Amino acid sequence: MNEKYTEVLSQYELEILDVKRGRGAWLCETNQGLKLLREYKGTLKRLEFEDQVFSQMEEAGHINVDRYVRNKEGELLSAAEDGTRWIVKNWYADRECNLKDSKEILCAIERIAYLHKILRGIEFKEEWNLGSILVQQPAEEMERHNKELVRARSFIRNKRKKSEFELCVMGNYDTFYEQAMEACKGMASFLETRESKEEYLCHGDLNQHHILMCSHDVAIVEFNRMHKGMQMEDLYHFMRKAMEKHDWNLKLGMAMLDTYSKVISLSDADRTCLYYLFLYPEKYWKQINFYYNANKAWIPSRNIEKLKDLEIQESVRSSFLSRIK
Repeated sequence: MNEKYTEVLSQYELEILDVKRGRGAWLCETNQGLKLLREYKGTLKRLEFEDQVFSQMEEAGHINVDRYVRNKEGELLSAAEDGTRWIVKNWYADRECNLKDSKEILCAIERIAYLHKILRGIEFKEEWNLGSILVQQPAEEMERHNKELVRARSFIRNKRKKSEFELCVMGNYDTFYEQAMEACKGMASFLETRESKEEYLCHGDLNQHHILMCSHDVAIVEFNRMHKGMQMEDLYHFMRKAMEKHDWNLKLGMAMLDTYSKVISLSDADRTCLYYLFLYPEKYWKQINFYYNANKAWIPSRNIEKLKDLEIQESVRSSFLSRIK
């Protein structure tokens, strides 16, 4: 094992039994369970914010998260001799949520709702007003994405010889751009006129990779994008991934909303917010944005298939949208 990481781990009251390399981190078997060691490039204030929230979450109810471990000096950050800074946090030797399994999806949705319920009970402190907890409103993000769509279309229009991917873009652009404009306009109006301006702490990056299926429970990890905002964005991000994997299966979509509602009831405003989030053709934008910012001379065939799949799924996606409107 590299001496630097041995040096960092020696700063903790942990007996190290084994260390394995993970994705940009080290998984450490210790006498206090599995821990994750990772280099940290953020601010100490951000770490303190997350740790304070985790502390209040533990007091509010049982939920598994990747809470930070303090070193022998009681600090959240540990420095190596070369100046790099490191964190250690609790971890779980479990697999990610399987989006092909409907039961696991609904189990994850239930825990997301429970997480949101706990976060709603945490009073936001003025000292937590950091730059990292201020995020762009969805309508502003949609508007920025729409400008990117227009730029990409203009670029493709001016090309004499178009690739198969570019022909696909021109063939379905009007349909998806119309949805993008409607979603942007609708979300802006919703945000401006909604009666309740209440915002709560949100995970900020909820997807199957950050929901671990433990033997008797579920763990939610990687809160480094936690912020104050609309929790429906959390729900949308996870649901969209699941719905795309299941070809926008209406039965599954309604089951997810019903499961969430059993923990936190969805208001009319929540459903309106979800509708405009789902209406925005995010996966279409992602494909176009990838194309425009990458090597336009060669586009993987899988990306062409993804564009074609979006067209095929459009009718079932529309059915789901009509049910949540």
